[in-house]
Amino acid sequence: MPRAVAVRRVRSRLTPWLFLSPWIIGFLAFTAIPAVLAVGMSFTNWNLRFDPQFVGLDNYAEMLTDDYRFWSSLRITGIYLALSVPIYMALGLAAALLLNQKVWGIRLFRTILFLPSVLSGVAVAVLWLLLLNGDAGAVNSFLRSLGIEHPPQWFDDPNWAVPALVITGLWTVLGNGAIIYLAGLQNISPTLYEAAAIDGAGAWTRFRSVTIPLLTPTLFFMLLTTIIAGFQVFDTAFTIGTGRGSGDSLRFYLIYLWEAAFRDGRLGYASALSIVLFVIGTGLVLLLLRTQGRWVHYEDGN
Repeated sequence: MPRAVAVRRVRSRLTPWLFLSPWIIGFLAFTAIPAVLAVGMSFTNWNLRFDPQFVGLDNYAEMLTDDYRFWSSLRITGIYLALSVPIYMALGLAAALLLNQKVWGIRLFRTILFLPSVLSGVAVAVLWLLLLNGDAGAVNSFLRSLGIEHPPQWFDDPNWAVPALVITGLWTVLGNGAIIYLAGLQNISPTLYEAAAIDGAGAWTRFRSVTIPLLTPTLFFMLLTTIIAGFQVFDTAFTIGTGRGSGDSLRFYLIYLWEAAFRDGRLGYASALSIVLFVIGTGLVLLLLRTQGRWVHYEDGN
């Protein structure tokens, strides 16, 4: 084989790996290797003041049997997921249906709706702290004008803190979800709606029998990403929860993990918390993946 041909073959094989190398290096350095180290650290009692000491499953035993904050943060995260996932998905779809209309200026409305999605979580938290202030906030002032004498204290009330955070997240999540739903809606062929209309199907029947079945792949994607995002709540809750009268009601799982690692210095225990979160999240995602065949319909019939 001529040398030039051999060089070209080697170059053609190495070129894809060369372009992939930045991603591979980043994945190894910031995901794979830290994940392996976290598993090992979860079996140690390391708090930076002395060398790591192997303690076996003690961190997991303490977490499950003697740590009320673990269960409290898990419960708060679960409540947030139960409230936010259906609300975000339903309102995101509703917004997408409105944005899918062919009216003048619709592109401008799409841009306006999406803009809050690119804002900093801290900036959003500060904005909604002012809007949902129990005494002088714009929301409570509006509610009082409607005759509600004692509106919720929102973030200062443990019973309303998580619902208030759901409202805060809605402002940024709605635009992002609506854009994804909109892409799914625009992939549905108009001829299907025309055929349904010829058969006498009304607007609700077309939505139920055409839109929803063909949109199930997008719905499934949004379900997965919304659940994963719910497990990752941190910046907004941390900014709002610091020093608030709501006590532990905004101590989400990631916030408790951060406190264990960087406030208490218990890196081994925090690693165990991260492993448990990974197991819970992975188990939930796998469960959803196993059920998708029952309700998700793809165009190829699978």
